[in-house]
Amino acid sequence: MRKLTLTLAVLALLTLTACQAPPLPPPTWGGEERGGMMFTCTGEEDLLPQVRGMAQLATNVLHPQPRTTSGVPVAHAGVNPFGINVFLEQEVEEWKRERSLQMVTDAGFHWIRQEFPWEDIEIHGKGDFEDRRNEPYRSAWEKYDHIVDLAEQYDLNVIARLSNPPAWTRALTDTIGTHAPPDDLADWGDYVYAVVSRYRGHVRYYQLWNEPNIYAEWGEQPVDPEGYTQLLCEGYHRVKEADPDAVIISGALAPTVSLHPGPGPGTGLNDLVFLQRMYDAGAADCFDVLSVNDYMLWSGPTDRRMRPLNINFSRPVYIHDIMVANGDAAKPIWISEMNSNAVPNDPDIQDWLRYGQVTPEQQARYAVLAYQRAMEEWPWAGVVNFWFFKRPSDAERNQSWYYFRMVEPDFTPLPVYDAMREYTSSLAPTLYPGTHQEDHWALDYEGAWETVHDAAAIRGAYRLATTPGATLRFAFEGTSLTLMPGPGAGEVEVSVDGNAPRRASLDGRPVRLIRNWRQERHEVSLTAVAGKVAVDEFVVRRPWQPSLGLILSVAGLGLTAVWFLMRQR
Repeated sequence: MRKLTLTLAVLALLTLTACQAPPLPPPTWGGEERGGMMFTCTGEEDLLPQVRGMAQLATNVLHPQPRTTSGVPVAHAGVNPFGINVFLEQEVEEWKRERSLQMVTDAGFHWIRQEFPWEDIEIHGKGDFEDRRNEPYRSAWEKYDHIVDLAEQYDLNVIARLSNPPAWTRALTDTIGTHAPPDDLADWGDYVYAVVSRYRGHVRYYQLWNEPNIYAEWGEQPVDPEGYTQLLCEGYHRVKEADPDAVIISGALAPTVSLHPGPGPGTGLNDLVFLQRMYDAGAADCFDVLSVNDYMLWSGPTDRRMRPLNINFSRPVYIHDIMVANGDAAKPIWISEMNSNAVPNDPDIQDWLRYGQVTPEQQARYAVLAYQRAMEEWPWAGVVNFWFFKRPSDAERNQSWYYFRMVEPDFTPLPVYDAMREYTSSLAPTLYPGTHQEDHWALDYEGAWETVHDAAAIRGAYRLATTPGATLRFAFEGTSLTLMPGPGAGEVEVSVDGNAPRRASLDGRPVRLIRNWRQERHEVSLTAVAGKVAVDEFVVRRPWQPSLGLILSVAGLGLTAVWFLMRQR
């Protein structure tokens, strides 16, 4: 019995250390616990998969783990994370576009990812932006102008996805697929320049292509990371030429373990391999934000198993590891598509197409937990775009991917819509462990503050209180909070959880404002008292976690004890 107890203790130590879940109570939804610690570590809800998952977690310590540097300041990471994919260009009636954005806003979303298909804008030939497919003829820009105007009306940021070349851009037309790249990248560059020039000052974020690492998003031909990098760089330079302030997002990499570049259904190139080849081809100079898709098709969002040949919600951690290895840790990852699939048991849908099947209630819980995990654990992550709001009709009900929707074509909300609306309406933005810039969306500035651009500042800017009494309020969750002030000397009053304020002096050096031995949530207010009060960055620390070496040492001692006891028998 003692031998079994010691063995189980060693396995439990390895498993819980490998899990590294936040030291919080098990997640709840609607007041009911959902799976406890084993769900929190494995994302599995049934007992046998949970046990298998915990055993797999224990093996994490036996192979190298991803290196994710939390101390590097990351641009475009401290943004409101709530985004959603829409297909507004497919809505013929204008009132449906507006109704969509009304509901998107009501559910708490801040971003829409909307395609601006090349084939729908420069339809009939080079430089031809008139739509003559139906009478009366009209400008091809008309509906996209309407979409951009509506987004501004509802205070939504647009992520404009640029892709889908028209047939005229290829000598082989659409015979090599409707998504194949153009023969001449200059044509692509001119289309990109035309879109960005038209919407300069209204749209700032542009995504160049989608899922270039899988069939048939690169056409009916082998995927080509070097070829995609050339297309990405051409687009990057033309975007910056049209709008130097624009932010360029790389084409979302599809999570896949395939090493067969195609062509053919089910083929593609492993996203980790594809990304490294992009870096080798010079892609680092051609995007501001790296994008991936991150679905929950085999387990829930709390699955922390790190197994590169398995695909789960933790996969962006491997992507970030590659970015760190290539000196690109200062760039964020944005998730272009995230969801689980509530496909029903419908005989019209073939069994092999019902991948990742969950109930509508599970889909609702998983979406909430996915956003929460990204905010709590990935300080290098930015926008997470739910896939997707709605389709214009139910013509695709016999296809599995149709059931990622949030509302029905007639705008009837599904459980996931109500769950997201309830979640965002009650959410208090928080600084979680990591490094956060002065413009983080959780920071609430009151009174007279201004942004000062300074090359000597962290990431080139800081916030400066221009009058005494200017206040900054926010919540953080961690073991300690450190302020990295801007230049100059000043004094602030610091109040924690409504307690009596204390004074802290600023002289340009880091100031530790709060320190605890365990991770807790606190409400903080900083009020400028005198001098130059400048906020450049906040650093939130997480609880101490043992190193791999220490884990293996403890495990080795435990196994030695087991062996010794066995020898005594």
